Amino acid sequence: MSPPGFDEALDYLYSFVDYSQERSYRYSAEVFDLDRVRRLLQRLGDPQSAYRTIHVAGTKGKGSVSSLIASSLRAAGHRTGLYTSPHLVRFTERIRVDGVEIPQDELPSLVEELKPQVAAISGLTTFELVTALGFLYFARAGVTQAVIEVGLGGRLDATNVITPQVAVITSLSYDHMHLLGDRLSDIAREKAGILKPGVPVVLAPQQQEAEHVVEQIAAERGAPLIKVGRDWLYAPGGHDLAHQSLHIWSAAEQPLMDAFVESAGGEEWAPPRYEIPLLGHHQVVNAAVAYAALRVLRGAGLTLPEDAVRRGFGEVRWPGRFQVLSSDPAVVIDSAHNRDSALKLRLALDDYFPGAPATLIFGASADKDIAGMLEELLPRVSRLILTQAVHPRAAEPEDMARLAHGHGARAEVIAPVEAALRRAIERARPGEVIVSAGSLFVAGEALAAWERVRPSVNRELRR
Repeated sequence: MSPPGFDEALDYLYSFVDYSQERSYRYSAEVFDLDRVRRLLQRLGDPQSAYRTIHVAGTKGKGSVSSLIASSLRAAGHRTGLYTSPHLVRFTERIRVDGVEIPQDELPSLVEELKPQVAAISGLTTFELVTALGFLYFARAGVTQAVIEVGLGGRLDATNVITPQVAVITSLSYDHMHLLGDRLSDIAREKAGILKPGVPVVLAPQQQEAEHVVEQIAAERGAPLIKVGRDWLYAPGGHDLAHQSLHIWSAAEQPLMDAFVESAGGEEWAPPRYEIPLLGHHQVVNAAVAYAALRVLRGAGLTLPEDAVRRGFGEVRWPGRFQVLSSDPAVVIDSAHNRDSALKLRLALDDYFPGAPATLIFGASADKDIAGMLEELLPRVSRLILTQAVHPRAAEPEDMARLAHGHGARAEVIAPVEAALRRAIERARPGEVIVSAGSLFVAGEALAAWERVRPSVNRELRR
């Protein structure tokens, strides 16, 4: 049961325009007016100026990179805030200090503090209020470093009122095209809107079209550009269903790496090795991006020992991203929600469950590239269950079924998500993997349902 006032506080926040719930709207400076956020924060005493920040934008991987950076800062002894969106299961997941979600009983008083300031500014949105609330909570909690994940785009995002120590742009691909543009260069231009004059930017490996745009904007703004894949290099190590390892080294160390490889590991020098509980090759890239950002902070004088980074990487938690919940039957929850991430999911399934038949529980938002995701995933799927999250943007399963039929796939329609998960487990064959994908909202509902489904699974296995 929620503490007194918590549900009312959430109702107040959600009573404003909430574009995350809308199927269509106009992405423009008139709708997303950063001056509104600046005025609200000014009335609150500019809490975002009370600590240093790291700003993370991108299409995919920005949450993983943010959590890796925050975990490492925390391991180094820095009081660390982490602001992300949307949440998987609980609203409080969005605002964390040293890995702990904002307590439910603290939210009502903060919302009451916001109300008179909000009343003086017209047109504020839910995300703008939540962003201001997160910034205020971090200041009150004595945070010294805050990792801030962009909500949507970058240029017009409510978080883009900060001047960070370092900006990060993770993997860019096609998503929210009706808002950000249908060319990768348009999307890159919006994401690169977080770049500030003189502030270093770490760039993940990109397609050439996107990379060129970020390079151009960085040069225009005098933002030093650090590229992963050029300035920092990486390679995957071994993996199992709980962890994977990777190596990261600088471009200056490449001759040493060459000698290490040629000697089959016989050299005294070896590339630093890190272990992460996040699975899939894309998480190796994300770890290298996070590491590059941390090295920028270290170069700026922040105390950040190597063993703290290694410990932070090893202790990071970021659920719902190729998360293996069970091995018998194998159950994987993933939040892939565009074509590129669907491809990465398919590759991860081949890597971690080679040759295993797969049941896909799929649900998506109506504004997503559902056809593209299904085109990537269906060749790897032997059984398809279509479902629907409890969300206003969720696509109708019957509409998705017609798309699946166009690919020659037979689909079973089962909602809600919990019923779909139970059905998949009941029909699981030996050696099969059950995977949920298509939407962060579906991933969240599947994770919540797993807590109820798991006891019955365990009972079945004991029989």
